[in-house]
Amino acid sequence: MNPYLPHTAEDVRAMLDAIGLPDVEALFNDIPRAVRERYRPVGLPARDELAVQRHVIGLAEHSAGRRLIPFLGGGLYDHYIPPVVGHVLSRSEFSTAYTPYQAELSQGTLTWMFEFQTMICELAGMEVANASMYDGATALAEAVLMAHRTVGGKVVLAPRSLLPHLREVVATYAWGAGLALHEVPYGEDGRLALGQIPAGTCALIVQQPNGFGILEDLTGLKDCLDKAFLIAYVNPIPLAVIEPPGSFGADVIVGEGQPLGNPLSFGGPLLGFFATRMAHLRRMPGRVSGQTQDVEGRLGYVMTFQTREQHIRREGATSNICTNSALCALAATVYLAALGPNGLRRVALLCYERAHALAERITSLPGYCLAFEGLFFHEFVVRCPDPEGAVAKLRRAGIAVLPPDVLAPMGVRDGFLVAVTEKRTEGELDRFAAALEGR
Repeated sequence: MNPYLPHTAEDVRAMLDAIGLPDVEALFNDIPRAVRERYRPVGLPARDELAVQRHVIGLAEHSAGRRLIPFLGGGLYDHYIPPVVGHVLSRSEFSTAYTPYQAELSQGTLTWMFEFQTMICELAGMEVANASMYDGATALAEAVLMAHRTVGGKVVLAPRSLLPHLREVVATYAWGAGLALHEVPYGEDGRLALGQIPAGTCALIVQQPNGFGILEDLTGLKDCLDKAFLIAYVNPIPLAVIEPPGSFGADVIVGEGQPLGNPLSFGGPLLGFFATRMAHLRRMPGRVSGQTQDVEGRLGYVMTFQTREQHIRREGATSNICTNSALCALAATVYLAALGPNGLRRVALLCYERAHALAERITSLPGYCLAFEGLFFHEFVVRCPDPEGAVAKLRRAGIAVLPPDVLAPMGVRDGFLVAVTEKRTEGELDRFAAALEGR
C-alpha cells in the first residue's frame, strides 16, 4: 500500500464518472455483502498524518518488540518525513537517472536540481548554490580548499566546538593541501571565543548551531577576517527561524542535508549542500543547473557549470568529488516543497520548544544541569557526575542517546548530548526524565 495518496476528491469524482459509478463503494458491489460486513474501519485517530503513523507503528510494535526512541544528534537527526517524499523518489525516472549530460533528455532532473539550488540559497541567504555534494563533512572540507585557492594563506581556524567527524575530514584535506588547522576555544556559554587572527589565515569555520547545540553569534566575525573567508557549517532546519549566515557576510555556507527529508538509517544517507557568493562561482566545486530558453523561446534547463576533473584538464579541476547525491537532494527538494516556508518554520519551532521543555525537566533533577549557558536550538549537553551511568539508564528505558565519549574531543568529559526533534512527544519527554530519576 502506498502511504501517499495523490488523488484529490475531484480526481476521484472524474474517475468514477469515467467508469459510470456513483461512488467508491460501488467498486466493491460484486463482493457479497456478508463478506464485506466482516470488515470494519480500524478506528485510526482522525488527527494529523504523523499521529496516525505513530499509532500504526505502536500497534506493530506489540508483535515486533521494543524499539529505542531516538534522542540522537551530533549532526544527524530524526525528523518526520512526509510520505510524498518517498512517493516521488520511488518513481523510475528518478531512481534510475544518472548524470544529465543531455539536457533534451533530462529536463525533469535539471528542473529539480534548479529548484534545490534555489531553496538552499533562500535558506542560507546566499547568491548561488551547487546541485549538492556527497555529505556535509566533505562539503566543509571543499569550502576550506576553495578559501585557500581564492585568498591564499595556509592557516584555517576551526572551533573546538566543531563536531569531531567534521574536524577529522577537514584535517585530512588540510594535511593533503599543506594547510595548518588552528583551534579556536569557546567560552563558558559554549560560544566561539575568537582572539587574534593569525597571519596567513585563509578561513574561519563557524558551526551554526555548534557541536553543543549552542547558537553562535555571527555579528562582526567577517569584519575581523580581512580577506579570509568566513565559512558557516549549518543545520538547515534552524535556518527557518534564525538569521541566515549570509546576512552576516559569510563567504561560503555548507552543511548536512540529511535533516531535509532523508531518514536516520544506520547513519545516513547523507547529502552535502554548498552555497556561496556569485563572485566565487567559478571556484565552487560541483555542478550548477541553470534556466534558459530554447530557439523557440520555451523555458528549459541546462547544466550551466560543472567544474569536475573529467570535463576539464585534471590539474585545472576544482575538485574530484563533485558528483551530487542525486536521490538525497531530490528528497530534500520534495521535503522543502511539501512543507513550504511556514511548515519548515513550524518544524523548527517545535524542535526548539520541545528541546527546551526536556531541558527544564532534566535540570530539575538533582545532580543534572546544562553544561553551557548559551542559547541552544534543539540539542544540548547535560552535565552530571556519572554520564555513562545516565546513558545506561536511558538505554534500559528504551531511549537512545549518543555515548558520552562523542564529546571528549570537544573538551567535555562529564556530560552527554541530547537532541530533540518535532517527532518526540510529551510522553517520551516524561519517559526520558523518569529514566534519569530512576522511576
